[in-house]
Parts: sequence; C-alpha cells; structure tokens
Amino acid sequence: MTTAYPPGPRLPRPIQTLMYAKWRGALLTAAAKRYGDVFTLHLVEPYADNVVVFSRPEHIREIFAGDPADLHAGEGNRLLVYIMGEHSVLLTDEAEHARARRLLMPAFAGSSLRGYRTLVEAITKSHIDRWATGSTVNTLDRMNDLTLDIIMQVVFGMTDERRRGDLAPRLRRIVNINPIIFLGWKYPRLAKYGPWKRFDANQAAINDLLYNEIAERRARPDLDQRADVLSRLLAVGSGENPSDTPLSDEELRDQLVTLLLAGHETTASALSWACHELAAHPDIQATARKAAHDGDDKYLEAVLKEAMRRHTVIAATGRKLTRDMTIGGLDLPRGTVVSTSILLAHSRLDSYPDEATFRPDRFLDGSVSPNTWLPFGGGVRRCLGAGFSLMEGTAVLKELLTRHTLSLPTGNPTERARTRNITHVPAHGAPILLTPNPSH
Repeated sequence: MTTAYPPGPRLPRPIQTLMYAKWRGALLTAAAKRYGDVFTLHLVEPYADNVVVFSRPEHIREIFAGDPADLHAGEGNRLLVYIMGEHSVLLTDEAEHARARRLLMPAFAGSSLRGYRTLVEAITKSHIDRWATGSTVNTLDRMNDLTLDIIMQVVFGMTDERRRGDLAPRLRRIVNINPIIFLGWKYPRLAKYGPWKRFDANQAAINDLLYNEIAERRARPDLDQRADVLSRLLAVGSGENPSDTPLSDEELRDQLVTLLLAGHETTASALSWACHELAAHPDIQATARKAAHDGDDKYLEAVLKEAMRRHTVIAATGRKLTRDMTIGGLDLPRGTVVSTSILLAHSRLDSYPDEATFRPDRFLDGSVSPNTWLPFGGGVRRCLGAGFSLMEGTAVLKELLTRHTLSLPTGNPTERARTRNITHVPAHGAPILLTPNPSH
C-alpha cells in the first residue's frame, strides 16, 4: 500500500516524543487547531513510529467497532508493559485478552458492585473523618490515598494493614514517575543508574509483596467463600469452571498491578477535578449537596461524568493495525497506531457547543451523543472497572457533600492539568477549603 499519512507537526521525532510524554494536552490541542480532525504524530520508542490521531465521533465508532484481530489494543499500548507486565488485560490481544476479560468480568458485574458499596462507604467515611474541618486539603493526594485503600480492601481483600502500608507508598512511586522514565526503557543499560535503577528496585519490592499475598491467599481454606477479585482469580480451574486453566503467579501478578494502578489513579484524579469544579461553582454544589442528602445518585454520577469530560484523565486509546486498512477514508499500512483522542473528543464544539462550561445536567438531559464521551474507552476494550469507578466516585461525593461545603482557598491559582505518568491530574493538587455543613 502506498501511504501518505495525514499531515501533522513537522518537529523532529525526538522533540515530538518529548512533548507527547510531558505536554501531551498542549501538543494535541495545538496540532488539532492547525491540522484539523485527523493528523499524524511521528514518535520514537517506546511509543509507536506513526500515530494517526482521530477525534470525530464517526471515526471513533469505526475504530471501536473494528475486528479486534485487525486492531490490537494491547500492541497499541506497549509502553505500559514495563509496569503492568506481559499478561495484563490492557496489553494482551485476541484469545489471551478475551480469556483475561472473561475471568475478571464477574467481579465487576452489577451484583458484585452492589455488594461492594457498603464497604466502599465505610472506608470513605473513615478517611473523611480524618480531614480536618476548616482546613485546606490537597484533594488529589487525599483521593489517591482513599481510592487506593478502597482498591486494596474491596477489590483485593487485603486485610493485612501492615501489607497495605508497605504496598501503598511503592504504588505511589509508580504513579508519580516522571514520563522521562519511559524514554529510558529503550536503553536497558540505564537500569544500572539513577531513576531507572530506583524504578527497578521499587518494582521488585512490589512483586515480592504481591507474590507473598498470592501465596498466603492460595493457602486459605475459605478461598471459595471470598468474593474479591484475587480470590476469584485463584479459584479459576475449580468450582463452576473446572475446564479453565488456572492462572500462574506471573499472570495473577500482572492483573493485580493493572487493577491496583488503573483502578485507583484515574478515579482519584476525576474526584479531585470534581471537587475543584464544585468549589468553583457554588450553585452546582448546592444542587449536588441536595442530591447527596436525598440519595440522588444519578445527579452525583452526572457531576463525576462531567468532571471526566471537562478534565480528561487519560488522553487517548490506541490500536495497532495488524494489516493494511482503510479508516476514516484513509489508507493506512500495517503497523500504524490509530489513536482515538479522548481529550480532543471531549472538547469538540460540534459535540459540546458549550464545551468550556461545567454542566452536569448534560448527562441527564440526553444531550451527550454516542462516541463523544470516552473516559473508559469503548468497544470490546471498554474498561472493565467503569461501573466500579462510577459507583465509588458517587459514594465518595455523597459522603463528602453531606458533611462539608467546598470552597476555593483565597489566592488559589487557576487550576490546570499536568501529565503524571500517563494521566492528566490537577497541577496544584486541586486544593479546597472544607467548612462544616450547618445540617451536619
């Protein structure tokens, strides 16, 4: 196939790669403004050589509806293999991905979510009890602590407080790594030096903790009576599905790391943005507070969804073409990565004419069209934990708004996004001032 990639930035590949790693939002926004709805980024390892970026709803629908054998999402996100491992549900394709997804899905079904809610609420209450009334709190840090604790206890059933205390700070180090670490993985010799050496040591310590947890859990006599994800995965090959091949310790480790990281960081960022927006819009906060008191989870969920739209946490999803294909009317060769830009899709004026306005009601009045709101991806690769994240976020907002009024601290700088790892988070941590509600 003779290919002419759509135009894009003309900067040298290393410069584009550095900008994509550290200033992704600015790069994508500037490229879209200059080159339009479809453009090409030319990058270097560990990213793909040629990334064609799409943001129009019809193009996104075409990519999400494509045959997974033709569009490999695992190959399109290989950067994460250094953290999550070869067996991660995010990084596998076709039969291996389908198996992992089938094994994980029951733990995130509706009946399971309802069973988790009470514990999520109890953990949330215990954390917010420690937030001093009348103080200014860094919501990004507090939400990271809270959502990680929820993941470790609710999803993985880690009851050993000491082990949670050992694991949590090591996971935070991964969350907070500089994107420059990714660039170093092209050169294995760097593992002997500085930040790359420290990264490897941290990974080894995390692995030891998780393998110990797996070994202890395997030995528990009540394994078949536990409903957490780890226990469910350890039971594969017995019980109702004896024909399934049990997961190896390495497979279990990769799924645990994936869910621990992907399952808390994104929700924490979304919650911190939601707090910032509620503090900046007292009228919306008043409506949300009433919803919290009335048990109106739909409105609180709409607040969280609008925070995810207005402040995109994950910039894009990627699919690597396994054959020559025509997408969006473009002839693209095998090996191209097609990127569905969540960040650009969430700010399109034809999808959101008032895109700069924080308006949760859009998720209640039917004005959000398909393939325009994409924080959890789409198609067969849509995030398994989407329902859990929304349930958890709604429960947190309910507890917080029932007890506190949120306001922006005096002199607080305008909040903006920065790239942390592969996510976009509030650059200043979204600080808010807490004052007690008169009715609480």
